[in-house]
Amino acid sequence: MKELVVISGKGGSGKTSMVAALAQLAQNPVLCDADVDAADLHLILSPRVVESHEFMAGHTASIDLEKCNGCGKCLELCRFGAISEDFVVDPLDCEGCGVCYYFCEQEAVNFPENLSGHWYISESRFGPMVHARLGIAEENSGKLVVQVRQNAAKIADSNGHELVVTDGPPGVGCPVIAAIGGAAGVLIVTEPSLSGVHDMERVVELARHFSVPPMICINKYDLNDSITEDIRKFAEEKEVPCVGQIPFDPAVTKSMVHAQTLFEYDPQAPACDAVRALWERVEKTLE
Repeated sequence: MKELVVISGKGGSGKTSMVAALAQLAQNPVLCDADVDAADLHLILSPRVVESHEFMAGHTASIDLEKCNGCGKCLELCRFGAISEDFVVDPLDCEGCGVCYYFCEQEAVNFPENLSGHWYISESRFGPMVHARLGIAEENSGKLVVQVRQNAAKIADSNGHELVVTDGPPGVGCPVIAAIGGAAGVLIVTEPSLSGVHDMERVVELARHFSVPPMICINKYDLNDSITEDIRKFAEEKEVPCVGQIPFDPAVTKSMVHAQTLFEYDPQAPACDAVRALWERVEKTLE
């Protein structure tokens, strides 16, 4: 089993639309949406949830006033101002560090795990799908990314799927690191803009740091010929395969609005041939 992770460095470059299109072209894939902070692949693929699981992460303190003797040690130690003078913890200010819990001699501080979100095993029209939803303002998204990837791999191994296609998170932080580790390849979807080039360069370095082979796809390449040429030169200098160039095509946006892949919405759209050619190169690179 191999895993292809599609990332972008920045948001809005067309990463999820690309994943949806590749999901239709790939042979019997397992799909994984690892962009847990802003999951949206399900909006296109409309999966039917088969299993739902709670995701527990982080802690929030609370004080049992019946056990509390009012010594004030928790007030003294809390560096976030989360505890009021009447020993009530504000959950919005509590950072879950646990200092009050570990140093309370009366054992008056409760420190349970938070319900931070849910992850799901679903069936989509292109195959099994593992995805998640992180709660508002919740943390530990890297841990949830690992959770969905591991379960996608289990499904692939147990059912004989040869490929997992993962929609990764944007940026270069913890969720991205959790998404690309151990993958067979990373497809970086960039766009011909200054921010797109900057973030693409950073994510190429990140992928190579973790020994994951990067590939570059230039989306909407015809919007700025000069920057597109800069991306090609960068790819050549860094010896990163530029596996595809996708023209700007309104059908891509319209397909999202209709909750369809590009090929479902308009198989004759100009971008379709480019995506097919890209997928052929990606398959050869993964082999």
